This record gives sequence, C-alpha cells and structure tokens, in this order.
Amino acid sequence: MTTVEAVQFVVAFIGVVACALSVGCRPSSVERPLMIVVSGDTAGWIVPCGCTSNQSGGLPRRAAYAEGLRHQAEIILADVGGALHETSPYDRAKFEAILRGERLMGVVAHNIGAGEAKLGPAELRRLDSMFGGVMLSANVHDRSGRLVAEPLRIQSTAGRRVALVGVLSERYATDELQVTPPQQAVLDALCGAAGRYDAAIVLAYLPEDELRAFAEAIPEADVVLGGPTGQPITPKQIGPTLLASATSKGKFVVRLDAPAAQSVGRWIGCVVELNEQFADDPSQITNLNRFHAELAGLDFAASQTGFAESLPDDLPKGFAVAGTEACRKCHTEDCDVWQKSNHASAWTSLKTTGSHVDPECQRCHVTGYGMPGGFVSARRSEARVHVGCESCHGPSQGHVAEPTVHTAHFAQAGNHCTGCHDRENSPKFAYDKYWQQIQHGRKATGDDR
Repeated sequence: MTTVEAVQFVVAFIGVVACALSVGCRPSSVERPLMIVVSGDTAGWIVPCGCTSNQSGGLPRRAAYAEGLRHQAEIILADVGGALHETSPYDRAKFEAILRGERLMGVVAHNIGAGEAKLGPAELRRLDSMFGGVMLSANVHDRSGRLVAEPLRIQSTAGRRVALVGVLSERYATDELQVTPPQQAVLDALCGAAGRYDAAIVLAYLPEDELRAFAEAIPEADVVLGGPTGQPITPKQIGPTLLASATSKGKFVVRLDAPAAQSVGRWIGCVVELNEQFADDPSQITNLNRFHAELAGLDFAASQTGFAESLPDDLPKGFAVAGTEACRKCHTEDCDVWQKSNHASAWTSLKTTGSHVDPECQRCHVTGYGMPGGFVSARRSEARVHVGCESCHGPSQGHVAEPTVHTAHFAQAGNHCTGCHDRENSPKFAYDKYWQQIQHGRKATGDDR
C-alpha cells in the first residue's frame, strides 16, 4: 500500500466511525415500533351531531389521533366496516365523504360490513376503484361467484409484513351478494399468501356471538378485530389469537402494538375513546366542509334520506301540516310560549354550524319532516323550519279546518319527545323537567290537543 493509499484508508475509516457515532447515521436496522389502529361501525357519523357536549367520535378526531401516533411509531389504519346504514341517495353521498376522509388519513383497508353490502357489487366495485382499491373482503361474492373486493392485503412497514383479511357474517347476504363461511375464506386467503406475511390481522364484521366463536376457531390469525358488538371489546387473548372490537358510531378505535420485529411476542392493545381531548384534524374539517357544500347543492328531499317516517296509505282526512301560524289564530298564548322557547329557534342553531344542509340534523330541527305539507328540503321549505307546534302535536290541517277534530298526537304525554330528545342527542332529557320550560295548553285537564 502506498503512502497516499494509506492516508485515504485512514480518512475513510475515521469517516465511517464518525458516522456510526452520530445520531443521524444510526444503523438502518433499528426499526420504529409498529401500531395498527382500527375503527368500525361509523354508521354515518362523519362527525358527532353536536347537539350536546361530551360526544365522542368523528373522522376529524380519528385522524388527529392517528397523526399523533405517527410521531412515535409506524402505523397501519384500517376499518372493520359498517360505515353507513341504508342505501338512500343521502346515505350514499355521506359514505363517499367518509371514504374520502379515510383515504385522507391513510386508511389502507375498509372491510365490507352490513351497510356496505346493501350497496351491491357494482356500486362497491365503483367505490373501490374511485378510492384507489381500499375495499377488502375474502368472502363476499357477486351472483356469479366472483369476489367483490380484494380478499387480502399485505402492508410492509417497520420491518414487518402484516396481512389484512376481511370477512362478513353470512347473515348479511343479499339478493345480489353471496357470503361464504368466514373461517374457510380466511384460511384460503392466508394459504394463498403463505410465506409472504409475518402476522395476520382479520377484520371481521360479525355479531358478538359469531365473533367470539370465530376467534376461538381460527388460531391462524394473530388478531381478530370485529364489530358490530354493541359496545367495544377490550383486547383479550383467546388462545393464540387476540380479540377486540371497535364499534358504536366510530366513537372508539382499537390500537394494537406489534411485538418487536423478529420477536415471537404477542400483540397487545387497548380501546381508545375519541372524546373531546382530541383536536380536529384540519384536512378532515376541509372534507366535512366539502361534504356540506355538496349537500347544499344536492338539497336532498326528505324522501331521499331514509329519515322520513313511513306512513300508511289510508291517512285520515286533514292529516297534513298546517304550520305554526295557523295555530296562532286560536292559540295565541300557547304560541307566545313557543316563541320564547328554544324550539322556535331550532333551525337557527343549525345554521351557526353549517349543518342545516345535513338531513340527519334537519329532521329534528324542522316541522313535519317528510310529512304531508311538512318539511321537504332546505331550499323548498322555508316556512317549515324550526320545531313548530306540529312537531309535537302532529299534522293538524284537519284540526285547523274543524277545531272539534283532535290533533294527531296527545302531545302532553311526552311520547313524541324522545324521537329527537334521545339518549344520544339529549342525554339529560327528563320529560317532567323539560315540560316546565314549555308548559302551555289546558293545564287543568291535561288535554292539550
């Protein structure tokens, strides 16, 4: 070795040592932790309704929680399914907004749940293509026997190869969709991917009884994540398989911590409630505003939402909404009481948040939603906004025409209050207490019809 070559070798050696000792040049073999965050049963709750404080859930908080985890680990986001209820035009529009929000936060797999299955194979494939292949299911087939979505997806990150498999309960089969036994579908999918994954995570949209039996019967899976189960299931070991559930309108997510790379340890996890401690992710608020703008343009009629009450064909004569001003002619004092109540400004409270364009909110802030003569849509029903007399007393055109004809409902019984003042949106509701705030009518007889 010449003198020049010796000097070059020493310089190079010193450089390698210095690099190894510096923070920025740590060996690449040191992997970051891996976490998996799974949601489920969003049930249309792109955000909580906001009618009361302390509500949990919503895509903005879900995304903020995931973003916070990214500072400490590599994460994989997935959804068990159940993101919509029905297939009305409104439900479909909201589902697209939810899928768009999921993709914005980095969800890589959305399992087909019961609500999704109702859409049918053509719509599911269209949405899958629209959102970059996010749908997942190993046992949902069209009538020809062809799978509707990819059965298994492998995510490689933080030194692990994680196989995600999706299945649906057979009880949710439809006229257009065949659903084969979940256990065999998972085994077939994993067999086809043998040697290409280190851990298997099953997204299983199965009712609780089926979910527990499924987890016991499939030791090949490292984790089974389910829904709908009514309440979330805290991760628990069932033999070699970890079972957990994220459910209840997307209020909770399950977070799983993977064992260290190349180790044989087990997955551990917890249930996280997405409550008010989590801030709203800005990109999800932008997505929400986009959805509201779409709703404003579409102006869905009540008949396009699935929220309108189903009415019999043989409605009594005069069963139509007359409007609060028609009541004022004879019930002046009662209408004055109404005018001072929060019911009289119910629509205004929606407009302050921009949610007046959302039918799910409209139905409890207007008069006669979807009823004959009642609220149709925001642009077509300016005279039926706010919670008027007939929200409680029922469509009263017959009573207006002939006062001896009773209104549709005996409102003072309180049995129509809980349609909107339910446990979710009005958890402190107590009829006797709330009635004192709007008391009116014939107090002596209790007959307020």
